[in-house]
Amino acid sequence: MSSPWTPAQIPNLSGKTAIITGANSGIGYQAGVELARHGAHVVLCVRDVHKGQAALESLLREAAQNHVGQGLTRPSAEIALLDLASLASIRKFALGFAARRQALDILINNAGVMALPTRQLTEDGFERQFGTNHLGHFILTGYMVPQLLGAEAPRVVTVSSLAHIQGKIDFDNLQSERKYTPWKAYENSKLANLLFAFELDRRARAVGSKLLSLACHPGISRTQIVANGPGPNFKSNLLFGPLRFLTSPDSEGAEPTLYAAANPLARSGEFIGPNGFLEFYGHPKVVRARKKAYDPEVAKKLWTVSEQLTGLTFRRLAQP
Repeated sequence: MSSPWTPAQIPNLSGKTAIITGANSGIGYQAGVELARHGAHVVLCVRDVHKGQAALESLLREAAQNHVGQGLTRPSAEIALLDLASLASIRKFALGFAARRQALDILINNAGVMALPTRQLTEDGFERQFGTNHLGHFILTGYMVPQLLGAEAPRVVTVSSLAHIQGKIDFDNLQSERKYTPWKAYENSKLANLLFAFELDRRARAVGSKLLSLACHPGISRTQIVANGPGPNFKSNLLFGPLRFLTSPDSEGAEPTLYAAANPLARSGEFIGPNGFLEFYGHPKVVRARKKAYDPEVAKKLWTVSEQLTGLTFRRLAQP
């Protein structure tokens, strides 16, 4: 039996650039530490510049403490303002990055909001969980395709959740217009993440693109997403109280993301999750999503609807 994959196996990433959304804490932050530790220049996308600056300083300290060396430059990172609940913010960030005329090697679609108690809208009128978790990353990825294709082996990693298991794409209630249930809206957005990631893979393969699209989930990781979303409730109190042993710290929860982003053996279209009990915790491995996540017809329709809602078309990726 082979040894489990760990971040220690990440190769030298010197000269590569990675963008991570939702990077000031949790899984995004931990992934940033490891990528910077192994030589990548990391762009930490944040909504709050003060929290972002504190995260940047902490990340550089952590990455430097256990820097892997071997000819690597010292850890390099920066913060960038990005609000995935705002089309204007996404466009401004994307245009700013494009102006650098710099290739993008790794895009990690990580940011998310969970189970907001009441139905909220983004500034563009989208239901906030669908708008942030799915549409925000859909648009960002679309804008970044030219920069990704400028890299030698570009990857898009979309972070989903075990919550996709209960998700459903109902095109008659796509944004909870008819009925809003906090957890159901979150579950649906996480299923949308997977449909997007696998459709992006199909479209890239259809045109012979070098772009790799992978999905991952962290199991049940102890991050701030619960505190920032539903807050303490029966489910979260149970998981992070008596059943805490079934959860993982955010550093371990970030391992599937890192595997998808930096393991040379990872393949486009794969779904990476923990190898422990019910995929709740553990080291990363290739797993299977629920069958509905691989439905090409639903994925195509969701893609088309997403383009119509946002006004953005992935011009360099053909319809399969």
